[in-house]
Amino acid sequence: MQRRTTAGPVVGSDDGRTSGTWSWKGVPYARAPVADLRWRAPRDARAWTEPRSATAFGPACVQTGRLYGPGLNNRHDDSIGTTLGRTVGSEDCLTLNIWSPAAPATAPRPVIVFVHGGSNIAGYTADPVYDGAALARSQDAVVVSLNYRLGVFGFLNQAQLKNGDREEDSGNFALLDIVKALTFVQADIAGFGGDPGRVTLMGQSAGAVNVHALLTSPMLVARARPLFHRAVVLSGGISTAASLPRGAIAGVLPAALWAARGDALLDEGLVAQGRAFDAAGARRLVAESGAAAAGGWLRGMPADLVLELVRTRLAARGMASSNPIPDGWVVARDPIAAIRAGRYLHVPVLAGHARDETRLFPQLLALRPEFGGISGRLLDDAAVFALVSHYDPEAAPGTTIEQWIPGALLPVDAPITGFGARSAALDRLWFAAIRDDALDALRSRQAAVWAYEFDWDRLPAPFDRIFGAAHTFDLPFVFGNFGPSLYSGISFTRANERGRLALSRVMQDALGAFARDGDPNHAGLDVTWRPWPGRLRFDADQDVPRVTAQQGDAS
Repeated sequence: MQRRTTAGPVVGSDDGRTSGTWSWKGVPYARAPVADLRWRAPRDARAWTEPRSATAFGPACVQTGRLYGPGLNNRHDDSIGTTLGRTVGSEDCLTLNIWSPAAPATAPRPVIVFVHGGSNIAGYTADPVYDGAALARSQDAVVVSLNYRLGVFGFLNQAQLKNGDREEDSGNFALLDIVKALTFVQADIAGFGGDPGRVTLMGQSAGAVNVHALLTSPMLVARARPLFHRAVVLSGGISTAASLPRGAIAGVLPAALWAARGDALLDEGLVAQGRAFDAAGARRLVAESGAAAAGGWLRGMPADLVLELVRTRLAARGMASSNPIPDGWVVARDPIAAIRAGRYLHVPVLAGHARDETRLFPQLLALRPEFGGISGRLLDDAAVFALVSHYDPEAAPGTTIEQWIPGALLPVDAPITGFGARSAALDRLWFAAIRDDALDALRSRQAAVWAYEFDWDRLPAPFDRIFGAAHTFDLPFVFGNFGPSLYSGISFTRANERGRLALSRVMQDALGAFARDGDPNHAGLDVTWRPWPGRLRFDADQDVPRVTAQQGDAS
């Protein structure tokens, strides 16, 4: 399966007999961002002339190991449980993957480019949930997934690294990576049967945040030709505090806060390397030595040391997160205001929301008294992984709800004080708030805005009440992948198989219709999907899908 890219020929895999697709994995779309290229905009991949094997995923971008992987082997395996809190992945990671149906295209196929989630600090395209084969086959589409820089490697506002280039100086290296991958798609996807004029950019969670950021990016608005033509945003938004209800959780923080984090990373790094005794000494050293020397010290730090500083010293100062930096060029200073002013890419938008988003983040109930004021999870990540990774969903329940959720939040369905009510309160001020803010703004400027809510919660007990329809739980349905993954063992049973497979096909057909025509309505829906504030609720019983329409106020 040889194809030519602008950088050179690649040879993929013919999986026609097993998955009905051809695939090309680990295709470089940019040069490795290492040494002098660390914290710079991505450069063109080095050209090659001999056919290059493209049969295995490229390494995950360097990150701290989390519950959601990867482990040591760039896949979902038991090593995830042994690498929690340790550095995994590689800085040499800017690759993408392509799946197409295993047949020549009679006409150019729509293209779906997926940006994974992970709080912009974790994630990897080799996660089995993200495999694009089933989606490509069912929708006669070309599916692309991509790695992009994470954490402080992907988002860093550091004065000593600035050089007068407004893209690099933005600090939004992860977004520049995604743009570079989209540039690859525009240049090369036709050779894989894809239509560069029908590209859907889809992201989930942090990936959705990044899609919103690019949808409103002044840099992309200024381009003569768009890099994508539809947007799918699943469980993510791009609001500052200015446009959200009081108390809501904003995703866009002032650039000055990110600059303070950049300064802290440099100060702590110089202290950790013995170049300075304390932060004051580090600042004196930088002032005496100049930006070039300071930038060199940062680029010369081992990746593991950089992440160790984030895990320990920056985390202790509340500076361990990563998100788009509102520099005013790569990322709008106020993306919602930009939409309301018409300064964004006017493309059809499809948004998804899981009914119980925040049940995946029960620790955050400790943030405020109104959410309960205590963590909603008794098990730590290591215990969760050990339990769910080898769980038998067909056997009698092997755990109880009391092992997971503190007694103060039980019973789960208690009004106001129950785990369900507390989680819903958090969702209203987080995922629902940022969804409504973005979609209301978009609907004020265009008609082509659709939304769904994912309600499927037929997990075996007690996980139906612990997780329900939680954050990320719609992704197996979107991709059609119900094989081994983090929560597959506590979610998918023979009893719920018929209903969930049928629901998955309905959801995939909606995505396929949207990618083809910019409208998710399709013949398999028994209802008309009306634009926002209307929405569809996706659910299923044990045997058949249950898709219902909700009109009017989406609150």
